[in-house]
Amino acid sequence: MRNIIKNKAVVGDDWTVLRLTEEQTADSVAIPAGKVIVPLKVWQAQRAALEARAADRQLGVWLASSERPEELKDELGRFQLIAVDFPKFMDGRGYSIAYNLRARLGWTGELRAIGDVLRDQLFYMQRVGFDAFAVREDKNIHDALKGLSDFSEPYQNSWDLKSPLFRRVQRGAAA
Repeated sequence: MRNIIKNKAVVGDDWTVLRLTEEQTADSVAIPAGKVIVPLKVWQAQRAALEARAADRQLGVWLASSERPEELKDELGRFQLIAVDFPKFMDGRGYSIAYNLRARLGWTGELRAIGDVLRDQLFYMQRVGFDAFAVREDKNIHDALKGLSDFSEPYQNSWDLKSPLFRRVQRGAAA
C-alpha cells in the first residue's frame, strides 16, 4: 500500500488512480475493483456504469491541469474525493483549480494533489485548499511532510487564511 500525506499526517492510501494508456479510451477502459479515482473524461464517458460506485462512496475523480472544475459543479456530491493532477512541477494551473473548487464551488471533501508533487509545493498547495498529497514516489514522504510547515506566517490571504498579515497583526503606536 502506498502512503500519502493527509490532514498533515502520513497515512496508508487504499485508493487507485486510474491513468489511461495511449491505447485506452475513456469510454472503453476497464475500471479496476475497489476505491478508484478516475479521470474526468472517464467519469463523463461512463457515468451510467459508475453511478453505483459513486453511491457506495468508492469513487473519486481527478482533473487534468487543462480541465475546468466547473465541469463538476452539479456533481460534486457524487465523489468521495477530488484529485488534481500536476503533470510537471512547473505547471501551476492546479493551484487555481483547487482554489476554485473550494472557494467558488464549495467543495468540502478531500482534495488531493497527484502527479509531480514535491516538498517545495506542499505549503502553497495547502494554502489553496489541498488537504491530501500523493508525493512523487521517488521522494521521501516524511521529508515532504515537513514542507507543510516551511513557513511560520503567510503574508497573503488565501483559502486557509482569509486575511492578509497586515490585517492580522496589531501594531503598536510609534513613540
